[in-house]
Amino acid sequence: MSVRKLFQLSALRETWKTAAMKSTPGRQQGVLRWTHSGGCSYRAVIFDMGGVLMPSPWTVAAEWEAHNRIPSGTIRQAFVRDGNRGPWMRFLRGEITTEGFLEEFGRLCSEIAKTSVPVNSFLSLITSEQLAKQFPVMTQAISQIRARGLQTAVLTNNFCLSNGESFLPLDRKQFDVVVESCLEGISKPDPRIYQLCLQRLSLQPSEAIFLDDLGPNVKAAASLGIHTIKVDHPETAVKELEALLGFPLCVGVPNTGPVRKTMEIAEAALEKYLKGLLGTHDTGPMELLQFDHGQSNPTYYIRLADRQLVLRKKPPGTLLPSAHAIEREFRIMKALRNADVPVPTVLDLCEDSSIIGTPFYLMEYCPGIIYKDPSLPGLEPSQRQAIYTAMNQVLCRIHSVDLQATGLDSFGKQGDYIPRQVQTWTKQYRAAETSSIPAMERLIQWLPLHLPRQQRTTVVHGDFRLDNLIFHPEKAEVLAVLDWELSTLGDPFADVAYSCLAHYLPSSFPMLRGFRDQDVTQLGIPTVEEYFRMYCLHMGISPIDNWNFYMAFSFFRVAAILQGVYRRSLTGQASSATAKQSGKLTEFMAELAWDFATKEGFRIFKEMPATKPLVRSYHAWAGSRPQRTPADVRSYSTVAAASPSQETKGGLIISPEGLSPRVRKLYDQLLQFMEQNVYPLEPELQRHQASADRWSPSPRIEDLKEKAKAEGLWNLFLPLETDPEKKYGAGLTNMEYAHLCEVMGMSLYASEIFNCSAPDTGNMELLVRYGTEEQKARWLVPLLEGRIRSCFAMTEPQVASSDASNIEASIREEGGSYVLNGHKWWISGILDPRCKLCVFMGKTDPQAPRHKQQSIVLVPMDTPGINVIRPLSVYGLEDAPGGHGEVRFKDVRVPKENIVLGPGRGFEIAQGRLGPGRIHHCMRLIGFSERALSLMKTRVMSRTAFGKPLVEHGTILADIARSRVDIEQARLLVLKAAHLMDVAGSKAAALEIAMIKMVAPSMAYQVIDRAIQAFGAAGLGGDYPLAQFFAWARALRFADGPDEVHRLTVAKMELKNPSRLPEPAAPRV
Repeated sequence: MSVRKLFQLSALRETWKTAAMKSTPGRQQGVLRWTHSGGCSYRAVIFDMGGVLMPSPWTVAAEWEAHNRIPSGTIRQAFVRDGNRGPWMRFLRGEITTEGFLEEFGRLCSEIAKTSVPVNSFLSLITSEQLAKQFPVMTQAISQIRARGLQTAVLTNNFCLSNGESFLPLDRKQFDVVVESCLEGISKPDPRIYQLCLQRLSLQPSEAIFLDDLGPNVKAAASLGIHTIKVDHPETAVKELEALLGFPLCVGVPNTGPVRKTMEIAEAALEKYLKGLLGTHDTGPMELLQFDHGQSNPTYYIRLADRQLVLRKKPPGTLLPSAHAIEREFRIMKALRNADVPVPTVLDLCEDSSIIGTPFYLMEYCPGIIYKDPSLPGLEPSQRQAIYTAMNQVLCRIHSVDLQATGLDSFGKQGDYIPRQVQTWTKQYRAAETSSIPAMERLIQWLPLHLPRQQRTTVVHGDFRLDNLIFHPEKAEVLAVLDWELSTLGDPFADVAYSCLAHYLPSSFPMLRGFRDQDVTQLGIPTVEEYFRMYCLHMGISPIDNWNFYMAFSFFRVAAILQGVYRRSLTGQASSATAKQSGKLTEFMAELAWDFATKEGFRIFKEMPATKPLVRSYHAWAGSRPQRTPADVRSYSTVAAASPSQETKGGLIISPEGLSPRVRKLYDQLLQFMEQNVYPLEPELQRHQASADRWSPSPRIEDLKEKAKAEGLWNLFLPLETDPEKKYGAGLTNMEYAHLCEVMGMSLYASEIFNCSAPDTGNMELLVRYGTEEQKARWLVPLLEGRIRSCFAMTEPQVASSDASNIEASIREEGGSYVLNGHKWWISGILDPRCKLCVFMGKTDPQAPRHKQQSIVLVPMDTPGINVIRPLSVYGLEDAPGGHGEVRFKDVRVPKENIVLGPGRGFEIAQGRLGPGRIHHCMRLIGFSERALSLMKTRVMSRTAFGKPLVEHGTILADIARSRVDIEQARLLVLKAAHLMDVAGSKAAALEIAMIKMVAPSMAYQVIDRAIQAFGAAGLGGDYPLAQFFAWARALRFADGPDEVHRLTVAKMELKNPSRLPEPAAPRV
C-alpha cells in the first residue's frame, strides 16, 4: 500500500539534540556513567522479558483464545484471579510445579470459560521457539548499551519448566545480572526484587533505567527512585531510551533486514546493471537489505561503493489491474523535483523484467526522520504543532503545482476523479474479495449516490500521511514526500481527508496507528477542524460541508487496499511481514467508513428544506441550544470541562464514533475500565450478594468507586440542561450520556461504581433542580461525592401506584414540623446501610385539585418512626445490599424546611425528577441486551447438539438475527428520545419517551429470553448474568411505568397529531 518508514535518521534525532546529553569521562567500578545535562546519571538498563524483550503472554493469549474458540479474556481473568495468591503468581514465584500449575490453572480457566480449556496448549505456545524470540530492535539496543560500557540486566517474572529449568529463552551473555522470580521466590511488583537486582548491579536506584510493559511493575520501580519506561511498543520504548541515554541504539539502516525468501531478487544481475548505470568499477560487495514496512511494492536498500540507493519494484506474480504502477511513481517524482515539492532524487526506471524479474526504479537514499507514530511521542506540544503545520503546508504545495509547466496535465483524466476512484476501488476490492463484508456492500451502493457536485483538479498524492514524509533532523521541515504510487490528477480534498485518518484511529491499531484515544489539544496536534481550516487558509479557499463524504471515501479506499494486501498475503506476494493481519482490519475500516456515510446522510437530511411548516418543530434534527460556561464554581464531576469547540454540534449521533473528542475519550475510558476492572470482578460480587454479608456493601465496589472517580468516570449522568454551569456533573447531553449509559448497562454492578445508579441519580437531579442551598449542602454534596445513598418512597401496597394521584400516605403540618404517616413498599435502596436520605411523597391536602394534593419531603433515615418491615425479592433475587423494602412511616416528624419547593408541588417535582431519569433505564436495557446477545453468540459457537454446532441450527441463527434487529431499532429510538430532550425538553419529547419506555423493556426481555434459551439450564443459574438481566427487564415493564400506561400515552398523542397522509372519512370512489 505504501512505502512506509523507509528512510530513517542517520544522525541523532532532534530529541537527542535538544536533550543535550553528554558522556562523562571515567568509570565507577568499571562502568561508564552517562549523564543528562539536568543532572541525572545512568549506569545500567534493566529489562523485563515478556512484553519488552519478547512478545507478551497477554498478547499471545488473545490470539490463542480466538484460535481455540475460548471466550475472549479467559486467560487474562485467570492470570489476575485471586491476585498474589492465584495460581499464576504462585507459579511465577516457584511455589508450585508445572504440573500443579497446569492442573489448578486449567480448572480455573474452565470455570471462567464454562468449557474445557487446554491450558497445556497455551503454555506450549508461549514457550515455543516460534514465539520465544527476542525483538531485533531490543537485541540491537542492548548491544549498543553494552558497547558504551553500561551494564544490562533482566528482571523478569518467569517460571520453571517441567524439567526444573527456568524459562529464559535469551542469550544470558547479553546481561550482567539476571534476576528471575521463580528462582528468588519473590516477584514484581514486590519492592524486594528490584532492590535485589540493584544490589547485584552495585547501583543506587537513580543510576538505573527500568523497562516494563505492566503499569504496577513500573509504578513499584518508580517508587524506589528508579527511572522507568512503560513499554507499549518496543520501537517507541527504544526511542525513549535513546533520549535518556543520549546516544543512538539503532545502527545501520533502520527498519531493514535480510531479504525475505519470497522477495529475493537476482543480486548478481542487479549489481551488474547498477555498475553500468552508475559508472562504478568498485569490486567491493553490494549490500542488499529489504525494508520491513510498506504493503504494496517491495522496497530495498542498496549500498554499492559510496552510493546509497533505494530500489522499488513491482511484486512478483499476477497482479490486479492498474495496481503497483511504479512507472507513474517515477514519472511524477521526476516532474516534481523542480516544482517546489520535496521528493527524493530519482535516478532510473528499468522496465526490463529480465534484470530482476519485474520492472523497478531507483532513487537516492534520503536520510532524515520519519515519524512512525502520528502522536509524536517524546516531542513537546509546540514541536508537534510545528510538524503538523509543515505537513499541511507541503500538501498545499503539492496541490498548487502548475500542471502545464511540469508536464503533468496529461498525468490523469481531469474531472470526475471521485466517481472514477469509487469505481476503481470497487473493482480492486471485488478482485481481491475473500468473503462478503456487509459494510463494504453498503458503501459500494451508497458512495456513487452521494458524489460531490463540484471538484477542483490538482495533483493528488493519494496516500498522504505523516509517515510518508521525511523531516529535517533539527527543524520542522519536510525533506521528501514518499510513496507516490496512487498519485494522479484529482480532487485535492481527498488528500486532505486521507491525511486525517490518524485522528479517527486508535493508538493500538496495527499498520495505521492513530491517536483517537488521546487528547490532541494536550498533545499540541491540531484537531481535524483546525487542520482543515489551516489548509483552506493556505490555499485561499472556503471550507466544504460534505467532509464526512470524503472521510467515508478515504476509509473505503483503505479497506479495499487492505483487502488486496490480505489477498496477496495468502499467495505469498505481499511485501510486508505483517500483511496477514490486514484481513481482520478490512471489516473494521469498512465499518468506520460506513459511520461517516451515516453522518453525511444525516447532514443532508438536516439541510433539506421543509415543504410546509412542521407540526413538531422540535424534530430530531433541531439545533442545540446555547450553553453557558462555568465561572468560578466547584465541580463535583471529575471530568475536565470541555472547550466550546468540543461541545456537541447538536446532530443526532447514532454511534460512539460521532461523539465529540472529549466525550469519545470518556467512552473509550469507560470501555477500558469495564474490561479491566468490572467484568473480571463480577463473579466475586455475585458471590458476595449470596453470602451472609450480602447486606453490607462490598469493599471491592468501594475500591472501584474511588478508582473510577480518580479516572474521571464519575457523576456522568447529570444533563447539561439541568446543570448548565457544570457545577455538579460532567456536562454531557442526554444523547451523549446515552452512549455511555449503554456501556454501564452491560454489567449489573457498573452504574453504582460510577455513581450513576438509581434511585440516587433521580434524587440528585431533584436536589439540583429544586433543592434549597441548605438542602443541597446537607444531602446533594455527600450524594455527589458517593459518601451516602438514598431512596425514593412513593409506591404503596393498597393502591394502584402507577397513578401517582392514588397515593394515600399523609404529610400533616403540625407546628414547625411535618408529620408523615404511610405504608410504602418496593422502596429500592432503603436496606443499604449507606442510605441516609429518603425522599418521601405523600398528600398534604387531599381536597386540593388532583395534581396539587401531593408534596415531597426530605426525611433523614435516622428519624424515629421509620420501620422497615421486610426485604422484597424480584423473582427470588434480593438485590442486596440496597434491596427493595416494605416500610411503615409512623408519626415521622421532620422540620418544615425539609419540604421541597412547598406544599402541593409533589406531582410537579416527581415529573421533573424523572426528566433524564425517564430513559436511563432504557439506555441500560440496551446494554443488558448487547451483553446477552454477546454471551449467546459465544455460547452457540462453542456447543454442539444433534450432530452439529448450535450456531449452525436455523432456529438459533434466526434468534440471533431477530435480537440484533430488535436492539438496533430500540437503540435508535432511545437516541432520538434523548436528542429531543436535549433540543426541545422533556415535555416536547413526551411521545418518544413513552414509546421507548414501552419498547425497551419488552425488547430486552425477548433478547435475554432468547439467550437463556440458547444457554439451556445454565442460563437460569447464577453463573451468568442472564437470569438477573431477565428479572430486571421484566420488572421494568411496570417499575418504570406499566406498558399499558405508555401505550395509552402514545395512542392519545398519535390521535391528536394530524395524519401525514390525510384520509377522508368516507371511502375513496
